[in-house]
Amino acid sequence: MKRYSLDRSQWLLLAAAVLVSILVGMALPVAIALLGDSVGRLAALPALFVLGGLFLFNRKLLLLLIFLFRASGDIVLESTRVGGGMGLGAAINGLIILIAFLFVVEKPKQLPRWMAVPWLVLLAVASAGVLISPDRVAAIKIVLSLCSYFAVFVCAFYVVRTPEDFRSMVKLMIASSIVPALYGIVATGLYGRGGLANFRLQSTFGHPNILAFYLTLVISLGLYVLKSPFFRLTQFKRFALMGYMLLLFVLLLLTQTRSAWIASFMLLLLYGLMFERRYLIYLAILPMLAMLVPSVQERVMQLDSGNTVQTYAKLNSFAWRVYLWESGLKWMSPSHYLTGYGVESFPYYSQTFFPLAGTTKWGAHSVFVQWFFDTGLIGMLAYLSIFYMVLRKLMKLYRLDRLGGVILICTLVEYLVVSASDNLLSYLAFNWYFWLLLGMGCSVYMNSEAWQEELRQRKVRPLHRAAMPGLRHPEPSN
Repeated sequence: MKRYSLDRSQWLLLAAAVLVSILVGMALPVAIALLGDSVGRLAALPALFVLGGLFLFNRKLLLLLIFLFRASGDIVLESTRVGGGMGLGAAINGLIILIAFLFVVEKPKQLPRWMAVPWLVLLAVASAGVLISPDRVAAIKIVLSLCSYFAVFVCAFYVVRTPEDFRSMVKLMIASSIVPALYGIVATGLYGRGGLANFRLQSTFGHPNILAFYLTLVISLGLYVLKSPFFRLTQFKRFALMGYMLLLFVLLLLTQTRSAWIASFMLLLLYGLMFERRYLIYLAILPMLAMLVPSVQERVMQLDSGNTVQTYAKLNSFAWRVYLWESGLKWMSPSHYLTGYGVESFPYYSQTFFPLAGTTKWGAHSVFVQWFFDTGLIGMLAYLSIFYMVLRKLMKLYRLDRLGGVILICTLVEYLVVSASDNLLSYLAFNWYFWLLLGMGCSVYMNSEAWQEELRQRKVRPLHRAAMPGLRHPEPSN
């Protein structure tokens, strides 16, 4: 009689299946009691079974489906939360972390150690910050979010191995914006009946700022698809993509997020300086056209007033942020400069040091200020070391794909610039797409032999300075 044996990956899969079955069996009676008559919560239960089935039989497909629809999920996932606690979103986050873990266990050599170490150091520092945090529940949520960002970054090294994989994932990320764009059009139309004054579009996301930064990322990828020699677009597809990007720009304006406007302006300015000078003309015209929109004009003019500290109602948003930062940093004791006060300690202590706090626990509205307050210089260095390591690889990717390298580097720099005045670390959906994109860039460089082979087959030389001097457009596709 023939004997069958299981290899290492099959044993892991079987163990995971057993673990999931046990957890579902334990949670099912409690879940039925808690779900009540909520449509979202009732739909979450069969959704969990579908996710579990995909996890067992095709983890990669599950991962791609999550990336395709995660941008559309905030309003749906929020409705599945039970009593303000965990819901389907937490289950998806757990699946992402588990998938990344299994990827690494099955094929550990595909994840470079040079990139895993900074992330592990950051997570260790953050975990230590939980132990001294005055609000451990909120701190644990932040650490779990960081774990999911790391997991998404890790998954990129297993999903993207070739230039064709990279291009397919870029298309998937652009496709993920279709539902939020359509939902945004409907939301604007419904609200627009009474005028767009004080209207900020958030579409399927939990906040207008999250939508704005996500749209900035998608617009960057759209520009790459339009201008890269590695994409072959028919005339119809080219015009369709241009029209879609124009729609995304309009939706970006409706978010009323000034930092995202600046980030998009930076991208187009850099592209104009390095590749096509005529884009500088567009940049001179577009802001003037945008200022014709009353809500945009009002949003910009707000920065010119309310700069004297009186009350929050009389302060513009930037002056209010500066006052908040000054209050927190002045309150810090020098003895905490090295290790901080613990993760999520800034909101907890804001009622103590911020005169305008009232009964609200205010976040810092700055990743750098809050992370320094929470984890000190050690945490800041651990956090920035990740960007440093990624930037080094993206600068090498620039030698193979000049336009792709520029867009990814610009995306990284934009993230750091916006982090100075916003709570980007808490924008989970946007961070997933951001770290997925950076991981894709690093992975495709690490497997650059396939890229080099494709360049040789297409008879296109590597796009570095020596091969492509001056301000020139990327070589057109054959």
